[in-house]
This record gives sequence, C-alpha cells and structure tokens, in this order.
Amino acid sequence: MAHLTIIGTGAMGQAIADLARKGGSTVELLGTDDHGIRPVGDIVVLAVPYAAVDDVLARRGADLDGRIVVDITNPLDIETFDGLVVPPDSSSAAQIAARLPGARVLKAFNTTFAGTLAGGGVGPLTTTVLIAGDDGDAKTALAGVVTAGGLRAVDVGSLKRARELEALGFLQISLAATEKISWTGGFGLVS
Repeated sequence: MAHLTIIGTGAMGQAIADLARKGGSTVELLGTDDHGIRPVGDIVVLAVPYAAVDDVLARRGADLDGRIVVDITNPLDIETFDGLVVPPDSSSAAQIAARLPGARVLKAFNTTFAGTLAGGGVGPLTTTVLIAGDDGDAKTALAGVVTAGGLRAVDVGSLKRARELEALGFLQISLAATEKISWTGGFGLVS
C-alpha cells in the first residue's frame, strides 16, 4: 500500500488519515508548525486551508519534488463568502502545480466533508472522491488508497477540471453554511 504524509491535522486531515489507514496505508500526520520534519510519504496531502498553502509551499516546496501532491483546498473568499479567489481560468491546484513543477499535483477530497469521509456515505450512497490531474499513475495511486479504504474514486479528467471541482466544493460549503444541507451530507454520485 501507499505511504501518505498529510500536512494538516484538522478534521479533513484526520478523516483522510483514517481512510488511508483503514485501507492498509501508512500515514504520517504533520501540523503546520512541524517545520523540522520532512514529509516522507510518496503521496503528500495538503490538508490545510487555502490561505496556508503559500506558507506550506515556501517551507516545504523542495521536499515535494517527485511526489504526488494532493490539493484538497477550496479557495474561498473568506471575507465575503461569495466566490473563489483564484482567477476564473485557474484553480488553486493549477497554481500549486505551477509552483511545484517537479511534483505530480492532483485535486481531490475538496468536494467531500470530513463527516462523509469518516462515515463512508452520503445518505444511502457510498462517498465518492473526485480526482483530477494530469498524471494517470498518480491518479491511480490515490484512487487505490481511496478504494482500499472503502470509498469510491472517480477520475474526472485533467487538472483543468480542478476549477469545476473547486466551484462544486464552494457550492456544497455554501449550502452547509446556510443550513440547507448538513455538514455530514453533500453531493452523491450515481452511475
């Protein structure tokens, strides 16, 4: 199985760690203050708020070269809560990929809540993790972690699709914040 380093120890970081462990992967959890510890996982998950990404990349960018880097962020405008802060033709994942040219950047987990990852379902449906990226082997590796943990993984295409995933994540967060859905609910995928 895979070895993951998860940077971020909040609810999402913990839920992803539990999912990976459930599927037999090993996990190293690092807080944003664990500056002296180098990530050793072949898959590194950035489970931090979008506003913390710049600092994480500045401190750890060199350590991410050659690794699969998973961006789970939703780049919300936290002042107005009325949109995304990345340009309309871009995404946080694309910006991360531009800063980490030696890494294989994926977008995943941003359209699920920690509760649906931990619980394994959205209503009667198995939780689905949508994965976007330009490296097929990297997507396959992450999908293996997800499915070994008992969830469903769907490859949604190239990293360009991260923009749509971020819009979907924003919509889901907006619905939960206005109590139109619960934080243990969300979108399900039926095929």
